[in-house]
Amino acid sequence: MSKTTTTPESTDHVRISENGGDAAELPHVESSSVSEAKIVIVDDESINIRVTQKYLERHGYKHFETTTNAAEAYEMIKRDQPDVVLLDLMMPEISGLDILRTLRLDESTKLIPILILTASTDRASRHKALELGATDFLMKPVDVNELVPRVRNALLVKAHNDHLREYARKLSEEVKKRTHELAQSRLDVVHRLAKAAEYRDNETGRHVIRVGKYVEVIARAMGLDEETVDLMRHAAPLHDVGKIAIPDSILLSPNKLTPEEFEHIKLHSALGKKVFEQISDEEWTQVRRHADAGKAILGGTNCPLLRMAARIAISHHEKWDGSGYPLALAGEDIPLEGRITAVADVFDALSSKRPYKPAYSMEKCMEIMEEGRGKHFDPKVLDAFMSERDAIVEIQIEYADV
Repeated sequence: MSKTTTTPESTDHVRISENGGDAAELPHVESSSVSEAKIVIVDDESINIRVTQKYLERHGYKHFETTTNAAEAYEMIKRDQPDVVLLDLMMPEISGLDILRTLRLDESTKLIPILILTASTDRASRHKALELGATDFLMKPVDVNELVPRVRNALLVKAHNDHLREYARKLSEEVKKRTHELAQSRLDVVHRLAKAAEYRDNETGRHVIRVGKYVEVIARAMGLDEETVDLMRHAAPLHDVGKIAIPDSILLSPNKLTPEEFEHIKLHSALGKKVFEQISDEEWTQVRRHADAGKAILGGTNCPLLRMAARIAISHHEKWDGSGYPLALAGEDIPLEGRITAVADVFDALSSKRPYKPAYSMEKCMEIMEEGRGKHFDPKVLDAFMSERDAIVEIQIEYADV
């Protein structure tokens, strides 16, 4: 049988005497904490509950949940989440040790202070209770001079622990917030770097954005995990960042490139990788010596996003059959992110207007892409691309150069 009671808040202070000495005011929990504290008392003898509750009421405690039925104690405590539990050790059917064990195994109740009420002097039982996580002991019959300070001390410990948990929660939230802000700042820099490369080749319009979106669609269709997909989505727009170092006379030429000019264009893959490498001591010395070198792109390879961007920059012009550049890699020696970006990059070049060609229809693009199966493109990557035609068209429409 359980019972909930609420009593008026008391302003009485308990005073105790030790060995006939002068009475002294007992240190106590803040009055607001006393009045708000929730106390559960579990004892198979109702008289024990009434006496214990009366003592505590005289010292300001007013929220109680009590039961003489040990079988309902666990669910009551789990439901009410009290600030302290007074638990009888010796009860029929279900002992206080059984209840204590269950409470300490439950994440929602394992930190609630539990004071054991017992008339037993059995050392083994007391030791077992301590092993199971009992907070303190009170001998029966309950002595008010022990009951009140032990309850108070348990509440102080719980208040401290609650404060630490709340502080840890807020700190965790702040760390997540700052980490998110840092990640967003990094992405912001990455996107601006991609834009810088795009502005060097202004005929490509929103090319880098579309390539990133196509790469995301292909990677997800291939069953890659979301973290990898997200990295690829943000890294792929940097695939042509090396074009920053290509002269305008070549990069913006409307005419067919000469063999020498094309060799220069091919350098952008290696230059793109270099952008993301750790700067050398010699390069850093040059940066410090020359004011205009402040525009130099500084980066490191500890960032997963930049590492992937470097791999994409160096490998997105490699071909499945080994005829690509700059390393003439073939097959699965080409990083998967490079193989995926190759498909996305070529498709966007085919489907977009260029100074030297009109935008091709979807059918013609797919036909040309299919001709590159097993030669230019990884067949599995191409299959994934082909399977997402509707999504590809949606990206074309949303990010069209209009």
